Amino acid sequence: MTTMRRTLALSILAGALFAAPLATLAQDIKPRLIRFGYGLNEVSNQGRAVKLFATEVERLSGGKMKVRAIGAAALGPDVQMQQALIGGAQEMMVGSTATLVGITPQMALWDTPFLFNSAREADAILDGPIGQKVMDTLPAKGLVGLVYWENGFRNLTNSKRAVNKLEDLDGIKLRVMQNNVFLESFKTLGANAVPLPFSELFSALETKTVDGQENPFNTILSSKFFEVQKFLTVTNHVYSPWIVLVSKKWWDGLSKDEQKVLMDAAVTSREFERKDTREEAGRAVAELKAKGMQVNELPAAEAARMRDRLTRVNASIGANVGMDLWNETQAALAKLRAAPASTTARK
Repeated sequence: MTTMRRTLALSILAGALFAAPLATLAQDIKPRLIRFGYGLNEVSNQGRAVKLFATEVERLSGGKMKVRAIGAAALGPDVQMQQALIGGAQEMMVGSTATLVGITPQMALWDTPFLFNSAREADAILDGPIGQKVMDTLPAKGLVGLVYWENGFRNLTNSKRAVNKLEDLDGIKLRVMQNNVFLESFKTLGANAVPLPFSELFSALETKTVDGQENPFNTILSSKFFEVQKFLTVTNHVYSPWIVLVSKKWWDGLSKDEQKVLMDAAVTSREFERKDTREEAGRAVAELKAKGMQVNELPAAEAARMRDRLTRVNASIGANVGMDLWNETQAALAKLRAAPASTTARK
């Protein structure tokens, strides 16, 4: 081999050897992509908070982690996404705690009718030891909970009549979440409770497959239920949290630094989401009235009748979540309520 050919061959070999580490380096610096599924649309309070979370993750990780937000239940309803997380086929989601009851019964605590009197009470319990204790039941089931977001106090809508008293619920076909507590609660109150995924709800209301549903003001507005529902009754019957979830299979493969990025971003998103949701809820009733909905507030005496009717359901929840957890929650609420009334008024 001539000197020139030998030099050329060595150059090619050196180039190949040098290119391999570069290719590996390119792979190493490729951002970690996180698919984050949620049920509402992009312009909802849920969509806005997911967008902020994504921005925070990219900022805190210096671009090494990127969140792909996928809304409008494009990855399926909550139950389907939960199973995808458990199997490791999806990284993250946010959804209702109510749909987790089949996975961990302690989540039913948050479905207790009239459990919280105010957002202040909800924040204190959810962000404190009791909320963490409930969240700590998830890893054994293949999920990791990061934070609770606010869905808000749930209220009734329907297309048949205004609900001014307990008896007005009789026979109304009411969509509820796929959760036994919600089913039993509304059956006990006289409604014909029908479990349906949220992704099927608008169509079911439009076709009169169901007469009504119950959700916070924000969701009623962002999901345009005013187009297919005439009556809105302010009941505040359940405070409904969302929970930000991570696949445990995927989480366990992250570094401590990456886990911290997600947790820090989740806490920031929680503070943003709650403030945003509460501000929007304050405007939503006026907007829903402007859209043509007839709004009435359930009288306090009728709310008390509902509470009394649901005593058996509450006893069942206590048994299912464990009496120690139930009693701890009731004691913590009693302590909060001992504070001046002005700080515990319902928001």
